[in-house]
Parts: sequence; structure tokens; C-alpha cells
Amino acid sequence: MTAPAPVTTSAAEFRAALPGGGALIGLDLGTRTIGVAFCDAGWRFASPLRTLPRGKFTADKAGLAALIAERSVCGIVIGLPLNMDGSAGPRSQSSRAYAANLAALGLPVLLWDERWSTAGAERDLIAQDMSRAKRAERIDAAAAAVILQGAIDALAGAVL
Repeated sequence: MTAPAPVTTSAAEFRAALPGGGALIGLDLGTRTIGVAFCDAGWRFASPLRTLPRGKFTADKAGLAALIAERSVCGIVIGLPLNMDGSAGPRSQSSRAYAANLAALGLPVLLWDERWSTAGAERDLIAQDMSRAKRAERIDAAAAAVILQGAIDALAGAVL
């Protein structure tokens, strides 16, 4: 079994734990679904992939591990749902626990503020003139891409 990797909220610490670039996976954890996005190895742009049904953690972990292996991912970015004043609530604690459990995959995990991710994703999908039904199908993956893009933008400026 792989030793758990570090879980942090610091872009600089996360970058220091990475082997020098590589693809990242971004996750938007919902109560019923998990939005999934990936970025390129050079950390320039994030793209939504799909929305996975959320179930028991062991099933979630197996599905995510398969995606991680398929894309040669070197790090995980998980949206951290903070209250508007920046404080942590119950959903925040749930995301932290999920991240700690996912760290057993052996990849560094960055918890990234997701306060405006869904609103930003919704705005982007509306700008694409996407129907309400299509937006409902794609919003979680689009939110994961917004979360991941914010993180890789910060990584580009993180000093080791």
C-alpha cells in the first residue's frame, strides 16, 4: 500500500510536493456527484471531463484511481467549500476528510477555495448558449475545471 501523500491548502507546498510538472486532476465534490477536470502537464489550461456518480468511498476511489492512471496524473486538486466569510463549515470538513482518504493513492492533494466555482462555471456555460438541461448535466465538471484553473494559475506564481 502506498503511503498517504501530503494534503495542503498552500499552492507553494503542493508545488514542492510535485515532481516538476505533470497532469493534475481537479474534483468538485458534491453530495451526489463528483465533477472531474484535468489540466495539461504544463499547467496552462484546465478542461472539464465528466461528472461521476458519488457513492461509497471505495467505489469513488477505484473510479478516480482508474482516471488518474489513464491520464498519468501527478497531483489532485479538490474544491474546498468555504463559507463566504472564509470560515469552514460541515461541507468543508467533509471535503478535508475525503482528501485525507484520497491521499492514500500516494499523490499530493491541494484543497482549493471553491466559493465562486459553480457561479463561474454557470456563467461560462450560459455564455456558450448552452440549454438549461445541458448545463445541469455539465455544471459539476465545469466547476471542477474552474477550481483546477484557479489552482494552476496560483501554481504558476508559486515560489519554491
